[in-house]
Amino acid sequence: MATRQPLSARQALGRQPSLKAPRVLGDWLLWLEQRPQEKGRTTALLRRWGQPDHPPLELTPAPCNLRCRIHEYGGGASAAALLEHGLLFTWIDDSDGCLWARSWSGLSGGDPRSVVAEGAARRLTAPGDGLLGGGVIDSKRHRWIGVMEQGGRDDLVHVALDCIDQTPVVLHPAADFAGYPAISPDGDQLAWVEWEQPAMPWDAAALRWASIKANGDLGTVGTLAGSRPGAELPTSIFQPLWLPDGQLIVAEDGSGWWNLMRHPDPGAPSQSWERLWPMQAETAMPQWVFGMSTTAWDGEQLLAAVCSEGRWQLKRLGADGSVSPVNQPFDDLAELHADAGRAVAIASNSTTGQGLLELHIASGRWSHTPASDAVLEPEHISIAEPLWFEGTDGQRSHAWYYPPCGGASPNTPLLVKSHSGPTSMARRGLSLGIQFWTTRGWGVVDVNYGGSTGFGRAYRERLNGGWGVVDVQDCAAAAQAVIASGRAHPQRVAIEGGSAGGFTTLACLCFTDVFQVGACRYAVSDLMALASETHRFEARYLDGLVGAWPQERNRYQKRSPLHHADRIRCPVIFFQGLKDKVVVPEQTERMAAALRSNGVPVEVHTYAEEGHGFRDSAVQVDVLEATEAFFRHHLRLDQPEGKT
Repeated sequence: MATRQPLSARQALGRQPSLKAPRVLGDWLLWLEQRPQEKGRTTALLRRWGQPDHPPLELTPAPCNLRCRIHEYGGGASAAALLEHGLLFTWIDDSDGCLWARSWSGLSGGDPRSVVAEGAARRLTAPGDGLLGGGVIDSKRHRWIGVMEQGGRDDLVHVALDCIDQTPVVLHPAADFAGYPAISPDGDQLAWVEWEQPAMPWDAAALRWASIKANGDLGTVGTLAGSRPGAELPTSIFQPLWLPDGQLIVAEDGSGWWNLMRHPDPGAPSQSWERLWPMQAETAMPQWVFGMSTTAWDGEQLLAAVCSEGRWQLKRLGADGSVSPVNQPFDDLAELHADAGRAVAIASNSTTGQGLLELHIASGRWSHTPASDAVLEPEHISIAEPLWFEGTDGQRSHAWYYPPCGGASPNTPLLVKSHSGPTSMARRGLSLGIQFWTTRGWGVVDVNYGGSTGFGRAYRERLNGGWGVVDVQDCAAAAQAVIASGRAHPQRVAIEGGSAGGFTTLACLCFTDVFQVGACRYAVSDLMALASETHRFEARYLDGLVGAWPQERNRYQKRSPLHHADRIRCPVIFFQGLKDKVVVPEQTERMAAALRSNGVPVEVHTYAEEGHGFRDSAVQVDVLEATEAFFRHHLRLDQPEGKT
């Protein structure tokens, strides 16, 4: 049998761009590409629909860097529209935080070589303290409508598209947070989402609505759906979407699942919501960033990405309540957009990496353009297998298990992955970062512990008051399930995670005896410090995950690994960005110092130009290589079997 070399860290992560925000614009396809080889710079690309072999036109060449920093996590950095004169594209540039715009003509002919910029880029807003993002183009009034975070709250604002160095004008002051503005097709109505602390947007949020007056101001603002914090039945709202006839679509989870509902006429008080497509599946995801999209109108029908038991499918939703699949082979879908019978999404599956999925809905034809060339033959790819196990309190819990190349045995080392969030999910699309391990003979289990999304609200709420307990017990139980099945060695079990996943990693090392080594990226180690030091978006997140702060101070102290560092007796490697505003570097410094004082082997790697989440490919490669070497050394995997 032919052998093959393990996947290198540089092959796995060195040149893997991240695709974002695809849009169908007539006969054209526009998307953003974050390039780790350019230190994480994000740029906008344009090409003809259905012509992946033609090189795209880069609309925003270096030094442009498209990035929104609202709520620290950003999203929604760009907006685009086809107008009479051509393409109008707006973006937030990370160099100054300002809103910029530029126009291109020559799109009507269909030849990419005829597309030319109309003048230089225009800086629409002057530099200031406010953070901008999450906007849309109001073509009827030739303005941008978006969100500005300033002074401890969000405002809906507008900016004229034909002036420079403006101060954004407030349209509506939100009580706390706002996002996802959507303008009706006739330009006369605006819908958006608001939420207030202590709730996160996936806990409780309200769908707001107003008419747009002739002068551009908003009429009386009303609430169409959702709830405020503390409601008897809290509900979350996701992605308002207008249909051409003025009907409004939105996802809400009052049933226990994020399902879509339709309002025939938001401006008519006598009309009510219609819940035409009930299902025990999710048509939304946690709103960590702006710009997320799981629902689209293709000109004739409603399309939705639907998640059931961790797998995503594309569905047609009929006006009669019918639900039917759109046949295509990808089960990890995000950022759906459609127009004129065409749809696009960021898509992957177990053997194909992230790429642009282009669908012609009527004919069923599709094409997929991966973000980068394949580096593994299909036969060398470890396919994710669903692993259902008995988690906290005996509850049925989920993980994805990846067997090592060549098969597992009772001597196989096992890596447990704890996803970030913690309100997030382990997805099934091809991850070369996971394949890096499986090609080295490791099994990997990626855990959807209680609190993960994609399994309904009740599953998500298992973590309420239980962070540091439920996630820890579930990660340990998943590892034990793999060991019990004869697919891993009980003394060769590692765990790794970043941010919230780093907290779970440290807590697993602290409060269980299942793991022998751990790796943490920008990990939370002190819940009390996080509650008092973190940024505005997550300032009250822990109230739901742990308990009311500071009233439940003892619970915070009891679950913080930093305050029980003497219970960790196994080696730990840390990675920390020095510009991190979410988990400040002092947390990592204090945790590492506490472990060193107890004689625990520790490594700390810091990166001067990185924040929360590493964007530079050189840093990503360094993290993966250092983690593997650390695990291999401390688990003594270089030694012949039978020696310790």
